[in-house]
Amino acid sequence: IPNVPLTWETLQLIAPYSVGVAIVGIMESLMTAKLVDDITDTHSDKTRETWGLGVANIAGGFFGGIAGCAMIGQTMVGVKESSGRTRLTTLFSGVFLLILVLLLSSAVGVIPMAALVAVMVVVSVDTVDWRSISPRTLRLMPRSETAVMLVTVIATLATDNLAIGVILGVVVASLMFARRVAHLVRIEVLDDDPSAHSRTYKVRGQLFFASSNDLVYQFDYTDPAQRIVIDMSEAEIWDASTVAALDSVRVKFADRGKEVEIIGLEGPSKQRLDALSGKL
Repeated sequence: IPNVPLTWETLQLIAPYSVGVAIVGIMESLMTAKLVDDITDTHSDKTRETWGLGVANIAGGFFGGIAGCAMIGQTMVGVKESSGRTRLTTLFSGVFLLILVLLLSSAVGVIPMAALVAVMVVVSVDTVDWRSISPRTLRLMPRSETAVMLVTVIATLATDNLAIGVILGVVVASLMFARRVAHLVRIEVLDDDPSAHSRTYKVRGQLFFASSNDLVYQFDYTDPAQRIVIDMSEAEIWDASTVAALDSVRVKFADRGKEVEIIGLEGPSKQRLDALSGKL
């Protein structure tokens, strides 16, 4: 067990590196598992893979081990070139690595570094999906996904830090996704009779902080109807921001003497509304 002081200063020192290694390890392991699933036509439990990786790295750290993750290069060689399909593939890989380290380390040390670099270059070339960067694919791909790929690659090369590239790529992907989903929310007036005492607004889409931001301004608060029904049977509430927006809609209608009823919600969406409405 490493002889280090278990203090707050020690945690502050290792935390940035631990988080970076964990993020890269999880991303590469999940990506490797996805590639293997596609090649072998099987399905792996990604949660189980992540738990196994985390537990093994924590346990290994107590014995001086270096944190690791699924090796995409070695995996592709084992699955594609060697046609490995069972757990024996990884078992033999570990056994031979152990033999090289314990029994043949002097012989391995004689191998020129240039030869090992050449092997890694070949593995890298074989691992890259070259179709993903072909001009035809880039023309067909959504610009948001191309932007994510470019940000990840450029940030990694500019900083020499894969963790930074992965983090920035995930952030950009999240922003692009939020922006895309935010524009899928629609509100439709189901009954247009101006003399009606009740009016129904149909809300469709996924409501969260990005899409619910303009929700308040999509209702007609000068509507002559005295009863407003908001049908959300085709919508989902994902966060407190949406509940706050619906509360604002209720208040604006109530200030004009109108009664508001929200219908159609069920499951987690209804639970969020019931638990948070009027309390934000």
